[in-house]
Amino acid sequence: MAKTAYQTIDEYIAAKQDTLRPVLERVRGAIAKALPGAEEVISYQIPAFKLNGKVVIFFAGWREHFSIYPAGPGVLAAFADDLKGYTVSKGTIQFPLDRPVPVRLISRIAKFMAEEAAKRAAAKKKQPRAKKVSPRPEDVARPTKREAG
Repeated sequence: MAKTAYQTIDEYIAAKQDTLRPVLERVRGAIAKALPGAEEVISYQIPAFKLNGKVVIFFAGWREHFSIYPAGPGVLAAFADDLKGYTVSKGTIQFPLDRPVPVRLISRIAKFMAEEAAKRAAAKKKQPRAKKVSPRPEDVARPTKREAG
């Protein structure tokens, strides 16, 4: 299989089979609508959306499903009831291609992921930076006369 280097989400979607393209466009639209102002990017050779310089959500199309990532513990707990009937594994939520795209669910998940990312960023800013402590002069090993000379 030839290695690809997608530069845009349009290129990624165009490279997929005809039946998958409209599905991916619906997923893309749902996420874009849920995250106004988000930047579309390709990361790890799959489509992603960034907010404040950080990727919030990825999506990708496969032979029999499309997926959204990362499905961390917070997402899985918050949407446990909604995700019954979908395959969830290794941080991924898989949606089968033989069912309608759950646009509302994807929008809600995207918003939730954006909120989680914002909370992580805020918490990170609040953490005090560790102060660099210079050693006290009496704690610095000094060479003996024999070592120095």
